[in-house]
Amino acid sequence: MPRLPRLNLIDIPQHIVQEGHNNLPCFFGYEDYQFYLTSLRSAADQYLVEVHAYVLLPNMIQIIATPRVPEGIPSMMQSLGRRYVQFINHRYRRSGTLWEGRYKSSLIDPDEYLLTCYRYVELRPLYFGLTHSLGAYSWSSFNHHASSESSDVISDHRLYLELGDTPRARAEQYRKQFRYHFDRGLHEDIAETIKLGQVLGGDGFKDKVEQIANQRVRPLKRGRPRMVSNKHCEKSEVHISEAVT
Repeated sequence: MPRLPRLNLIDIPQHIVQEGHNNLPCFFGYEDYQFYLTSLRSAADQYLVEVHAYVLLPNMIQIIATPRVPEGIPSMMQSLGRRYVQFINHRYRRSGTLWEGRYKSSLIDPDEYLLTCYRYVELRPLYFGLTHSLGAYSWSSFNHHASSESSDVISDHRLYLELGDTPRARAEQYRKQFRYHFDRGLHEDIAETIKLGQVLGGDGFKDKVEQIANQRVRPLKRGRPRMVSNKHCEKSEVHISEAVT
């Protein structure tokens, strides 16, 4: 199924994924991760994009962000990608591409799926076996949301702020989401949505996006994918709240 035209609508969150060329590493040491985060904050500030969640993996980055101006995210990603590739090529005396083409992105219905997408992104290190606990992984926004740590990269979305009146209360409520298995069908839906550049949301949200964008956002019908909100999860036997220190 072909990817739909990329949409960039102000004030609507996007899930962004960029992978290393041929699935090869794009981070090689501590300084690389740190430089990327510094560059991400700079580019987000410059192009008026609010970053809500992120994870940096050895061969991939995932970001959830809301643009406040037209073309904010494409401009941010272009600037960030160019600066980071120049840094890596100079540091390791290499040349050529680092990323697997353009980044992928999909719009998110915030009221139904935003915090679920936070969890999807921040679970990646555990999912890929990169850490024994999320709190021990340094290169994601998990500790910003689930503990007293604060990341200067993150601009908190109103839905996260509504979890509690204080940072501690919000962190406690946020950690509760990780006591449940991530629904397998929902996991597959999010992965397929970002792969194909579709919209993650219900019919009402898609109607709204189509009206604003004046273009189709639904794929041609070949059977309808099952969408499951974060309200439908099974209790997990594995708790990771102890990962937060």
